[in-house]
Amino acid sequence: MRLRTRLLVFFQGALALVLVGFSASLYLLVSKHLHHQADERLEAALNTLAAAAEVHPDGVEWEPEQRSLNFGRRAVEGGFLWRVADSLGRRVDGSGPGPQAERLLDLPERGAAPTRRPVTRTDPSGSSWRVLHRRLGSANPERAGSTTVVPNPAIGGRFYPSLQLAAAVSLVGVHESLSRLALVLVGLSVGLWAATMALGGRLCRRALRPLAAMADAAQEIGGDHPDRRLPLPATGDELDDLGRSFNALLDRLQESFERQRRFTGDASHQLRTPLTTMLGNVGLALRQERTAEEYQQTLLLVQRKARQMRGIIEALLFLARADAESLHPELEAMDLVTWLEQHLRSRHDARRGADVRLEIDSQEPHRVRAHPSLLGDLLESLLENASKYSDPGTPILVHLHREDTWTLITVRDRGIGMAEADLAHVFEPFYRSKAARGRATTGVGLGLSIALRLARSLGATIEASSRPGEGSSFTIRFPSGCQPAGAQGSADSRPMVTSSRIPG
Repeated sequence: MRLRTRLLVFFQGALALVLVGFSASLYLLVSKHLHHQADERLEAALNTLAAAAEVHPDGVEWEPEQRSLNFGRRAVEGGFLWRVADSLGRRVDGSGPGPQAERLLDLPERGAAPTRRPVTRTDPSGSSWRVLHRRLGSANPERAGSTTVVPNPAIGGRFYPSLQLAAAVSLVGVHESLSRLALVLVGLSVGLWAATMALGGRLCRRALRPLAAMADAAQEIGGDHPDRRLPLPATGDELDDLGRSFNALLDRLQESFERQRRFTGDASHQLRTPLTTMLGNVGLALRQERTAEEYQQTLLLVQRKARQMRGIIEALLFLARADAESLHPELEAMDLVTWLEQHLRSRHDARRGADVRLEIDSQEPHRVRAHPSLLGDLLESLLENASKYSDPGTPILVHLHREDTWTLITVRDRGIGMAEADLAHVFEPFYRSKAARGRATTGVGLGLSIALRLARSLGATIEASSRPGEGSSFTIRFPSGCQPAGAQGSADSRPMVTSSRIPG
């Protein structure tokens, strides 16, 4: 099911529930109101009938001729019936004799007390009526229990021990009104639902049109057009955010693709150059007979170029393994103070080992989680880079210090430095700054890329800062998760910096 269909079904279902609930609530409220009006009409009718009777100590006198009644004798035609009966249930007055009136207006049981609330009854034709009874009795208890009717000579009427008043109102009009209301509610609800169905379909199609356009554009993006992007609806809503996020993803993918393409081109160039040199010199040596010394020089050149190729290939394999996230060493807790002193002492005879100096903020343990072998490779990469791009005899500083919750190792030289524009690319494979390319040093630009991969594998970060002609600094930043309690000093209470040369 398409998204547009699901949205339309959801909202139309919700609208249907709202319309059904509203119509049912309105129908019930109107029904209650109409039935309440019918009951009020019954109460008013009985009050009028009671006003036509006068209660005396000797009985109840019925004198409708001397009182104005609002009931006509043909009230039954208007859906209204009434009757006045004596204590024995004999009819005294009413809206007209007839079996319909007698059955509707009779009490359920002869002599039973009338109920205070109206009751609903059905006549033989199936019509519903609301019926209400009331009893008027004599103030004399003895007389109230009598069944004898006493004549009243004064008016020519009679005293009745009690009178039973009954009135009934037809609910046919109420039912007809409710039926018309139900038809109106059903018609309006169905019409409104159908109108919103048509309008909702158009609105859904219009609202999701940008999404459909983005889907079509995504299908058209192929490997030969990595620069294509999704059209943005510029609506400022979630679809706009989705398009921007997807385009940002495509930007990152294109950047990764471009990096990979540059990496492949640079790698092939770096491998092709020594290979071409090797084949050229071997071919030149094979053209004619050479002396043993010439053959030896050719073999030495081939050996040097082969070692260069091996270094490039090993570096490329390491980067490939790191990119594949296969480099997950087992980290262990170690004290950098002790480790740095031992490591730098062991490489004193290495290239420019005598120029390397170690500075430590404090002789207290600087504990981090790392892998000693990989950390040694990382530090050697930074020391080798500092050795290449600074003059012999200038110091190379290895500085161990703390900064907030971090432990830092900084390798600083006083070499040629780099321009600010080069810092953004210094860790990219095969990248060499203009100043580095102009310097007569060997290298292919993979050392710092390997250093970055090593730092990431150790859970650390690496940062570079430099100024042309003043040197460069590379800082390895470790989280101080293994620091002992109280070992971390505040910025105001940092210990004095100590400096020492690594002994031979």
